[in-house]
Amino acid sequence: MMKRVVAGLIVRDGKILVCQRTKHQTMPLKWEFPGGKIEEGEQPRYALRRELEEELGIDATIGDEVARIRHEYKSGNSVELRFFVVREYGGEMENRIFRDMQWVRPGELPSFDFLEADLKLVSDLSAGRLTL
Repeated sequence: MMKRVVAGLIVRDGKILVCQRTKHQTMPLKWEFPGGKIEEGEQPRYALRRELEEELGIDATIGDEVARIRHEYKSGNSVELRFFVVREYGGEMENRIFRDMQWVRPGELPSFDFLEADLKLVSDLSAGRLTL
């Protein structure tokens, strides 16, 4: 069963928002881009807007899909991740669920311990193969 996931690359002043999971979540303390599961029958963009509202309290304008990655974990679980760029949002951003959040330059991304499924994107962003 493939889990379908959306994530937002929220960009501000040349930096991207990265978020750290709490120690109580699966894959604890790993870094990721905010987002979550697409519910049954949900459009990916709508799912991402909902997730960003739940996690960060913002009303995001979802931009272009910039990457789609399929990843299979050693457990046998597989995930399809769709990444969308977010350049605009309304509301005051707040950390509602994460242990930590930071704005980082693309070149600094590899110094964070990201989820395995995000590593290719992290590599592409940090090397300038993908620019937002």
